Amino acid sequence: MNIKFYAPHWGNTLSFDSFCQNVKSAGYNGVEMDLPFESSEKQAILETLQKHDLELIGQYWQSFESDLEEHAGNYEKYLRNLIEAKPVFINCQTGKDYFSFEQNKKLFDLAAQLSEESGIKIIHETHRGKSLFAAHITQNYLHNIPDLRITLDISHWCNVHESLLADQQAAVGLAISHTDHIHSRIGHPEGPQVNDPRAPEWAEVLQTHLNWWDQIVRIHQKNDTVLTITTEFGPADYMPKLPYTQMPVANQWDINVHMMNLLKERYGV
Repeated sequence: MNIKFYAPHWGNTLSFDSFCQNVKSAGYNGVEMDLPFESSEKQAILETLQKHDLELIGQYWQSFESDLEEHAGNYEKYLRNLIEAKPVFINCQTGKDYFSFEQNKKLFDLAAQLSEESGIKIIHETHRGKSLFAAHITQNYLHNIPDLRITLDISHWCNVHESLLADQQAAVGLAISHTDHIHSRIGHPEGPQVNDPRAPEWAEVLQTHLNWWDQIVRIHQKNDTVLTITTEFGPADYMPKLPYTQMPVANQWDINVHMMNLLKERYGV
């Protein structure tokens, strides 16, 4: 089957050209990132990606406005900016956890309209603080909006529900059946990111995530569809830091490359 891997731009401190060179050398297919509005800056990013033969997943995360109309206006502005770049698709952290179902649905409907107009697929991420922040909440959205497609970053749900979700198998199973894209971060009951997934003390938590991803892979294999994965371990403060020195306890880049290679080997990519 065809699985493609993307590096997160989040946390990068290098020049964009050097970053893209490292992404390509590591074996990624592309980059997941947001884009600036300034046209020359955006064009330089797109040209650098093209230079290194890297694909783009557009990323929207800028959900701050509590007023729905203002929120929707900025949502559309950011999505149209990403659509102009013609990414592989757009991944959205849509809505707010305190918006009602009807309020968040207006945003999902707006995204669907923009997707239909542009031909660019727009999917929605399971993320704390946003509309799909919890397993049971997402289950309700998926029951009521059956064509909704998602990015499953299940690490957030482990944190929100303070568990590995053994008591929410129906909700998790429904989410898995709607998943087009994975963020392969490992969460745990007390946080959205383990300090280092290579450490033996996280073996059970890692295996639980692998079991979830295995199910998604089997669905895409059966349907002969492309599955995309962004290895989205984040920098400090997502990455735990040592007290006083404030040094990250591990290397973000190394962990993300490790996750990509682990999954490539597991799935025969």
